[in-house]
Amino acid sequence: MIHPGATFKDNLQQLPAIDGVQRIDLIDAQGEVVASIENQPGKQGSLAVYQYLKQAFGALDARAAEHGLAVFAEHTADARSRPGAHPNIDRLLEIVAGGGPLQIEVVAADR
Repeated sequence: MIHPGATFKDNLQQLPAIDGVQRIDLIDAQGEVVASIENQPGKQGSLAVYQYLKQAFGALDARAAEHGLAVFAEHTADARSRPGAHPNIDRLLEIVAGGGPLQIEVVAADR
């Protein structure tokens, strides 16, 4: 497990590569996909964080979400002050605040 620093850029460099990942699906307790994070520009940082949380914690529970917020570093403070601006961080904040845990499914890219 990484020890998150003060900046997201530095934390991102410590995370596993996302090569070969098409997307990540987040699945609720009923088995429904409630969100997907595609491997595309503007979302690759979130994709890397969620893939790492899957590897480190197995699922997205309050403990994993708290760690994810630390990994997002300065973006977490921005998300708190601008709800809706960072939906992948908002999701972590909801889980930390008592929201239900989610399963993380990493979908491999077609080779």
